[in-house]
Amino acid sequence: MATRRGDTLCFSHPPILASWAAVGGKKEGEGPLAAAFDALYPDNRMGQSGWEAAEVQLFVRAARLCMKKAKITEKQVSLVLAGDLQAQCTASSYALRELGLPFAGVFGACSTMAETLGLGACLCSAGLADGLLALTGSHFCAAERQFRTPLSYGAVRTPTAQWTATAAGACLLRPAGEGVGIHAVTFGRVQDYGVKDINNMGAAMAPAAAATLLRYFADTGTAPEDFDAIYTGDLGQVGSGLFRELMTAEGVVMKNHQDCGCLLYDTEQQTVKSGGSGPGCSAAVLCGYILPRLERGRARRVLFLATGALMSQTTFLQKESIPAIAHLVELRSPGC
Repeated sequence: MATRRGDTLCFSHPPILASWAAVGGKKEGEGPLAAAFDALYPDNRMGQSGWEAAEVQLFVRAARLCMKKAKITEKQVSLVLAGDLQAQCTASSYALRELGLPFAGVFGACSTMAETLGLGACLCSAGLADGLLALTGSHFCAAERQFRTPLSYGAVRTPTAQWTATAAGACLLRPAGEGVGIHAVTFGRVQDYGVKDINNMGAAMAPAAAATLLRYFADTGTAPEDFDAIYTGDLGQVGSGLFRELMTAEGVVMKNHQDCGCLLYDTEQQTVKSGGSGPGCSAAVLCGYILPRLERGRARRVLFLATGALMSQTTFLQKESIPAIAHLVELRSPGC
């Protein structure tokens, strides 16, 4: 069971991540983390008739690869927590229609991976789940069609814009055993600094990342230097700079901060403007880069702080500001 310290849940017997898998598309295969993926598609349609159906295939393949790596079958999965950016989380629902597993939908926008891990850890710690899959992803073309303009429109992207990752990640959680441990979870509070620019998600999400991390530090009595790295989800270059400014204003210097949106792509060579975004961005970097480093002992203790912008395609057309949230998971290498 977990004990509560403010907004943070600490696990005396940490649930573990027993296996994980990352799947990506064409642009992800051209980036600096290409070798970290378990599977890459050379065509973003992935053999499907549309972008939305292609996103479903990302989810299905990530889930099956994760189960294969754990050497289990669908019968040994007690629950899947999944979410995405499509309206009503249809990518997740259609994927689970194919997988046929118990399913609870979760929406945290780009923070969904940390949210599903946190909720899954709580369920496993309480003895309510074993063999739980945390699953999320996104598709660039599906997201652009829903939130901005169809690709055929040829709209010019602003320097602050980010590239929604065509990627998915899946993690298998167990109450105990060998694997990367989840030692603490901090569920975030919604923040809104009045940002209305749909092409500047980093600015909208940076305050949420700072608010959650500051609460975690206060709850646990820790500081940045206690960790090998602190990974934000997908603030990109613009949002990362703002995040570090906000933390510095609170007297916290972030020398070991890295952002998944900056790691996934080469922002100088690939046309991604400020960097990557989308639920699949942080999920793929977690499963392809962060967790393998922990498993091999190249890092011992890290924070995974995924951020999400909680607007809809209706609210931004109504000129509403963009609320955001960040969820934090503390991860440690096996035996740490």
